[in-house]
Amino acid sequence: MEIKRGVFRISTNKVDLQIDVIHSYLTEEAYWTTGRTREMTEKSIEHSLCFGVFQGDKQIGFARVVTDYTIFAYLCDVFILEEYQGQGLGKWLTETILDVLDEEGVRWTMLATRDAHELYGEYGGFQKLYLPEKWMGRVNPRLLQSSGEQYTVPGIGM
Repeated sequence: MEIKRGVFRISTNKVDLQIDVIHSYLTEEAYWTTGRTREMTEKSIEHSLCFGVFQGDKQIGFARVVTDYTIFAYLCDVFILEEYQGQGLGKWLTETILDVLDEEGVRWTMLATRDAHELYGEYGGFQKLYLPEKWMGRVNPRLLQSSGEQYTVPGIGM
């Protein structure tokens, strides 16, 4: 899939993706990818539905979705390079992704964010988890030990 808006385009063609740009942003700019190796970046892209944002041939943004295309989707690794922010590209990217997922009939899409709740609420219709008392999560304890980071999950002594 490819759609255009002026000089920008969004593509789901993985051949277009510039792994150096993606990995550089994720490891140098993003707060959520501490300890991610290039191999991890490549593997996550290989097993996800990916959206690249481009100006001409230059990659300026990215997002990926982990999904079964029916019941569940997890939106992650969303970014627009800083020099291109403020032009509505992140909103366009989010709307495009959700249009694709809605067209596929995906029932439940979720994401995690530290600082973009209003953006995703306004432009994606995201809201706090419905029935949060039923949702649970797990972080691989081997990865926690090897990263040297300390995580505390209520009720779990990590």
